[in-house]
Amino acid sequence: MGFDLEALKTAVAEHGRVVRVVIAAIKGSSPREVGAAMLVWRDGQSGTIGGGTLEYRAAEAARRQTDPARLSHHALGPDLGQCCGGAITLVSEVYDAEAVAALDDMVVARPVAGAQMPLSIKRLLARSRGQGIAPEPQLIDGWMVEPVHKPARGLWIWGAGHVGRALADVLAPLPDLAITWIDTAPERFPDTVPAGVTVVPAAKPAELVRHAPRDAEHLVLTYSHSLDLELCNRLLLHDFRFAGLIGSATKWARFRSRLAALGHPPERIGRITCPIGDPALGKHPQMIAVGVAAQLLRPGLENELKKDLSA
Repeated sequence: MGFDLEALKTAVAEHGRVVRVVIAAIKGSSPREVGAAMLVWRDGQSGTIGGGTLEYRAAEAARRQTDPARLSHHALGPDLGQCCGGAITLVSEVYDAEAVAALDDMVVARPVAGAQMPLSIKRLLARSRGQGIAPEPQLIDGWMVEPVHKPARGLWIWGAGHVGRALADVLAPLPDLAITWIDTAPERFPDTVPAGVTVVPAAKPAELVRHAPRDAEHLVLTYSHSLDLELCNRLLLHDFRFAGLIGSATKWARFRSRLAALGHPPERIGRITCPIGDPALGKHPQMIAVGVAAQLLRPGLENELKKDLSA
C-alpha cells in the first residue's frame, strides 16, 4: 500500500480540486488498513477506505472541506453504528495541480497537525533514502508519511480482442500491476482504455518481446494462432516470470510439438501455462478474466491447474 501519485494526478487533471482521504491510524479492528485511501471530488470519487457509513460521511465531509488538511477521529461502533469495534484516524487533504506538482515521487511526508518537520520524520526519511527501503504508511508527531506506490509486477497482455479487453478491465484496478497492452494496430483497442494501462500498437508485436523485463508476466491471446506461436517462441528465448496462453488442450498439444521442433526442450516449454484461468468457469471473456486474475494473485496456482488438467 502506498500513495498512488499517478491516480491523484489523473483525478486532478480531470476534476480540478480533489480531496484525498487516507486512513492514518487504527486502534482495534478496522475495515481497511493504514494507508488505504480514496479520492473525492464534487460529483464523484474513486478508491475506498471501506466501512460503508464511515466512507459515506468522510466523502461528504471532504466535499465541504475548506482547510488544506484536516485530521479527524472516528469510533466505528459508538459514532457510526458499525460492527467493527475499533477507532480510525483519517487525514483529508485538498489537492490541485500546483499541490500535486510539489509532491516528492518517492516518499510523501507532510504536516497535518504541526508545522516544522520533527526529528522523528527527518530520521525516518534519511533512513529510507539511505537504505532505499520505503517506510510504512504512518502518522508520526503530526506528520503523515507514505511511500509513493510503485507497481511491483509488470504484466504484458498480447491481444486486444474480447478476452484481452475483459482482462484489461478486470486487472487494471489491481494495485500492484503495471499493464502493457499490445496489438497490431490502434483500431484494435477500445476507445476508452482503463487508467494505468499503457497501449502499444505494433505492426510486428513479436519484435517487442526483447524489450520486456525478464521478470515480466505475459498473457498471450491474439487473434492469430501463428502470432501466438511466435510470441511463445520469442518468450521462451527471452525468459519471463510467468507466461500464459489462451487455448484448448488441442491447441496446446500442437503448440508443444511446434515449439519442440523449434528447439525448445520439454521442461522449458512446460513453463508456459495453457489454458489460462480456470476452465471450470467457462469460456465467457469475463469468466476467463476472473480466472486469470485469481491465477495471477495466487502464487503457484498455475502449477495446481496443470496438475488438475493432467490428472
